[in-house]
Amino acid sequence: MTYVDTSDISARMFITVLLFLLIIAPLISLGVLRLFQSRKNSGFMLIGGGIAVYIFFQIITSLTQA
Repeated sequence: MTYVDTSDISARMFITVLLFLLIIAPLISLGVLRLFQSRKNSGFMLIGGGIAVYIFFQIITSLTQA
């Protein structure tokens, strides 16, 4: 059994992955599920919400990086 060395992962990368796994991916997957259930309005809103959270996070990280 081997261990994975995570010491060279930056805090920004960790937060990005955490945000993706906890917020963005579930919103998009629920949106796709709603589209398969023929609830198009709800599905597009969830997918759009996931994309909006991603764009918002990118704007915040670009502003705080400087």
